[in-house]
Amino acid sequence: MKLFDAFLRLIRWPNLVFIALTQWLFYYCVVNSAYREAGANLSYSPQLNHLFYLLMAASVFIAAAGYIINDYFDLQIDVVNKPDKVVVDRVVKRRWAIMWHLILSFLGIIISAYIGYKTGKWIILIANTTCVMLLWFYSTIFKRKLLSGNIIIAALTTWVIVVVYFFAGATIINYKGWLTSVYPFNIKRLYKLTILYAGFAFIVSLIREVVKDIEDMYGDAKYQCKTMPIEWGIPASKVFTAVWTVVCIASLGILQLYAWQSGWYLVAVYCNVAIILPLVLILRKLYKASSPADYHQVSRLIKLVMLTGILSMVFFKFYV
Repeated sequence: MKLFDAFLRLIRWPNLVFIALTQWLFYYCVVNSAYREAGANLSYSPQLNHLFYLLMAASVFIAAAGYIINDYFDLQIDVVNKPDKVVVDRVVKRRWAIMWHLILSFLGIIISAYIGYKTGKWIILIANTTCVMLLWFYSTIFKRKLLSGNIIIAALTTWVIVVVYFFAGATIINYKGWLTSVYPFNIKRLYKLTILYAGFAFIVSLIREVVKDIEDMYGDAKYQCKTMPIEWGIPASKVFTAVWTVVCIASLGILQLYAWQSGWYLVAVYCNVAIILPLVLILRKLYKASSPADYHQVSRLIKLVMLTGILSMVFFKFYV
């Protein structure tokens, strides 16, 4: 039982649940709303079939493999930053950690290949294989570099949503296709909502990654990492994070004006209370933060905002 609990901590099971929930809500609520708005026959609406659940499984396996390889290469740093949470080499042996990384990565790629074969969406296989490679290089190289590692993780977070967009049958921007209505759903709406949620995921994930770098800077500095707080200093890193937080708040504020004018009052209230207000609180706490414990609290609040933002997808099930 101790080994099983350690394995669950190693793969960050709450984060995996979050990934699965994000994809399920986006497909079930947002994609379906695009079908309903286009007046598509319900028999042609997207179904939660075995292929979609396989897509979720592939995303979860690849993410789990990424968490394992990250802990594998970060063992010495984690001993300094969070000694009580170290699993690799204490409970799970290093050879088993790398073996599980390879197994989960292989399963994710094989499942992606099957989905590509059944749907013709080979971009899913190509992109998921790229994700596996990026997670490896992130753990070995880019995590220790200025901003590049943060951007990679933010981009991979974005892909969790974008992959569902492609799975649903959409393509990259194709104005001719949009004008001739070759899609059985409102492609413009789906494209805009994908950009909205993917953009939100990117910005919030980038903010959290920088906050985590500030939290872990002492262990990172000991092993010659070149993260933002080490290279630029904590004040500059706080300013960087605050600017992106303000950008997120301002963007959401503009969207709430549109929602209010459209009569989506409950959506506007939810966004202000559950997303914008916590972001303002994050700004305040970030300004006052001075210890790793303070930054850890800010990081947890950011994660909560990510959850409340994703849960807002539920409203598309009722407002369209």
